Amino acid sequence: MKGRILVVDDDAAIRETLHDHLASEGYDVEAAASAEQALNRLADFDPALVISDVRMPGMTGIELTARVREARPDTHVIVITAHEDLETAVGAMRAGAFDLLVKPLDLERIEMLVERCLEDRALRQRVQQYTEEAAEPYTLPRLVGRNPHMVEIYKTIGTVAETRAPVLIRGETGTGKELIARALHYNSERAAEPFVAINCTALPETLLEAELFGHVRGAFTGATHDRRGRFELAGAGTLFLDEIGDTAPGFQSKLLRVLQEREFEPLGSERTRRTEARVIAATHRDLEERVRDGSFREDLYFRLRVIELRVPPLRERRADVPLLARHLLDRIGAELHRRLELPRDVEDALLAYDWPGNVRELENALTRAAVLARGSSIALEQLALGTGAAHDAGAGQAGGDDPGTGADAAAGLSLAEAEREHVLAVLSATAGNKRRAARLLRITRPRLDRLLARHGIMASDYGGHGIET
Repeated sequence: MKGRILVVDDDAAIRETLHDHLASEGYDVEAAASAEQALNRLADFDPALVISDVRMPGMTGIELTARVREARPDTHVIVITAHEDLETAVGAMRAGAFDLLVKPLDLERIEMLVERCLEDRALRQRVQQYTEEAAEPYTLPRLVGRNPHMVEIYKTIGTVAETRAPVLIRGETGTGKELIARALHYNSERAAEPFVAINCTALPETLLEAELFGHVRGAFTGATHDRRGRFELAGAGTLFLDEIGDTAPGFQSKLLRVLQEREFEPLGSERTRRTEARVIAATHRDLEERVRDGSFREDLYFRLRVIELRVPPLRERRADVPLLARHLLDRIGAELHRRLELPRDVEDALLAYDWPGNVRELENALTRAAVLARGSSIALEQLALGTGAAHDAGAGQAGGDDPGTGADAAAGLSLAEAEREHVLAVLSATAGNKRRAARLLRITRPRLDRLLARHGIMASDYGGHGIET
């Protein structure tokens, strides 16, 4: 379904016409014969949009609009009236209506307005998501490490955060490149503006362009309405382009123009738009090699690396591992409402391991161990690092040679099975609280829902009921 719509009209013919037409277009539609009936359906039906007549017995459509907008600010209302007068129009808009339609109704116009209304709602939710991230600033103390290379990164952040210069962050996967990008943003005068991130490898070239630059209706198959891109959503804030080294040459030339001219055109549009967003890019690729083999534009390479930050892999700053582990364990423990200790044998195992997945792998290992911990300390066998340090250091430890736990158990699982087990363990530890589970997994709620669907995980599997808070 494309969205839930509640139609409210005391005229049965209009009510049924709107219901049937919108349902045929793929919307989930319910109808109510009065404003009072509509209010009773709000909580259970949870509509994205209410379409209401103005003049009805009892409560008017304008009064209903005000009640809906007060109770559910994310739900839009379109008001229908047979009287195109100033008083009705002003009253409807003051009550919070998205728009006003005058009878007789044009179904094609209603369809276009519904699409525009739902797109506006989705856009507002995306912008709210971006700006709410500023509520927990990514300040420098959250970047943990005393290694000289990390100290130099801190100094550079303090020096260049206030500039508009593009920054290129280099480093292996999992080293925390996005965290550094956020530190640059939230320690600048742009901190109140959105921080908008996109993984450039997650979309094919055409869809990546549409996602960044936006598109107009009809620009390509499936483009049923105009959509603003992430350059516009970022406003005067920061746009973070992760894995820029894997983009196609065609996209690179368009991005170069944006960086040079600070303007772009949405797909299918001839109207030029300007952007004030600062661009921060990141890659784990050897861009110099890609420039030499012709897969990355040299002019874009130099334009992106006005400021360059190289993040060392975790194996090159082993002394930071215990510090990072305690920091991460404190945060994970706070999410689980438990105080967790880092025993000496676990610390030794962490120091001995090479961490091919860097900080991300360390965080995932600690999260798993914390979720499985029965007391106040995490156990060596619960780390499940796969091979090497944890398994070797666990020889002779309680449970270390148990074939059903630790590295051997992890080695027996496919990647998909390990992912499913990890998600299930976190959900069980949070008693089915999806919001807390998503925070522990360091993913968004929508991504958690997609993981649950992908692995066929139901609430009965983890003893929860899909609790949100």
